[in-house]
Amino acid sequence: MKRVLAASAALAMSAALANAQEVKIGLVAPFTGIGAELGQQIDRGVQQYLKLRASEFAPYKINIIKRDDKNPSGADSKIAVQELLTQENVDALAGWIYSPNAIASAPVVTAGKKIGVIMNAGTAHITTMSPLFVRTSFSMWHAGYALGEAAAKQLKAKTAVIGYSDFPPGKDSLAAFKRAFEANGGKVIDEIPMGGPAQVPDFTPFFQRAKDKKPDVFFVFVPAGDHALAVTKTYGALGMKQAGIKLIGPGDITQDIKLQAMGDAAIGLITMHHYNADLDNAANKALVASWKKDYGADATPDFVAVGAYDGMAVLAHMIKATKGKLGDTDAALASLKDWKYNSPRGPISIDPATRDIVMNEYLVEVVKGSDGKLHQKQLGKIDSVKDPCKEQKIGPCAPK
Repeated sequence: MKRVLAASAALAMSAALANAQEVKIGLVAPFTGIGAELGQQIDRGVQQYLKLRASEFAPYKINIIKRDDKNPSGADSKIAVQELLTQENVDALAGWIYSPNAIASAPVVTAGKKIGVIMNAGTAHITTMSPLFVRTSFSMWHAGYALGEAAAKQLKAKTAVIGYSDFPPGKDSLAAFKRAFEANGGKVIDEIPMGGPAQVPDFTPFFQRAKDKKPDVFFVFVPAGDHALAVTKTYGALGMKQAGIKLIGPGDITQDIKLQAMGDAAIGLITMHHYNADLDNAANKALVASWKKDYGADATPDFVAVGAYDGMAVLAHMIKATKGKLGDTDAALASLKDWKYNSPRGPISIDPATRDIVMNEYLVEVVKGSDGKLHQKQLGKIDSVKDPCKEQKIGPCAPK
């Protein structure tokens, strides 16, 4: 009898899903090329939310339609967004690993009159480029500004060299760190552009130039992934730690999926970011456990995955608030005004004035644990950080 009842319940659920209203979400990310590993993190973050928080979407059926935007040029991403809007008639858009791609897509999102949830791209002013953008990832200013302040106050650094990938997020990181570091008594003695995001350069000449300046700290921003791995290996190979130069940066340079491959050269790295897989909270423990179960014991979510996971939380809220009518973008955005959510990264909300995320920032140090693996040990925390670029109305972040 129990089996009959269970079978009947399963059939009833299947029937309900079959008859449920479908909501189509277009997911734009690099699923091939240099960013494919990041695209996989976005995809898995989406799937984990659909698995762990399926009830949040009830009674709607969610259909994820993926498009590969391949590279950081912007052109392919713009085409992908156009296809999702015109050919697939999606109800909302999400994704965007790279800032140039989100920037190129902004006018298409606006013209298409569909919400666009930015799950990774971090250039601060992107959310000012379309009134329909909502960001669940981060602004480069969240971590860069906070670390500039911490480098001067907590690390007691007097001098810094900044190395950055020469594209919009890198320039944002440079500006954010420098502004806070120098406002708190430090001095940036060199600024080094280090190639772009499309391919990993040989960092040796850039790092040697930094070493020759003998700063207290070397602040580095590069895209997460293979760039970050190359940064740590170059830092170790040039003996910069032994020379008394501390490597610091946003969490992009200690990305969880690359951390173990960095080896002992990463020990002692100081970063500021909103997420790492070692965060001690119930939501994160559940996500990490589910991730390892599904993708393997050595697999781990990272900040890219959490931007996607939380992006789905925002979409779930807007879908239910509008009764599945995401085309009513005013109502969808208005529903986020008082939205609060316990994310794997900690408590988050959306700033209604900027449509950007509000979240904690964590100061951490890479350490080797008793298990022989590298971990990120929390040294400090700043609660409820809004994007400082918009808060201080700096440059393109100022209201138009």
